[in-house]
Amino acid sequence: MSLDADEVREIAHLARLAVDDADTGHHARNLSEILAFVDRLSGVDTAGIEPLAHPLEMTQRLRSDQVTEVDQRDRFQAIAPATEGGYYTVPRVIE
Repeated sequence: MSLDADEVREIAHLARLAVDDADTGHHARNLSEILAFVDRLSGVDTAGIEPLAHPLEMTQRLRSDQVTEVDQRDRFQAIAPATEGGYYTVPRVIE
């Protein structure tokens, strides 16, 4: 799929991006190359390949679950306009 400068302007408008007219040709070529690459990828046979969450087979390092800060809720709620039962109260916005 090949994009032209008018299509780049339309895409930029829909995405609310400011694109200089002098750059639309360059962006059209880049976007066309990206779309061609995606077309090539969609043609690859992936039957029998299990999906991965990450391309590298690694286990995630986890930190120990420890409390690192002291509870300061009372201090923070003392300066709040309104609290009730340990929660901040706010005006109702949906009737």
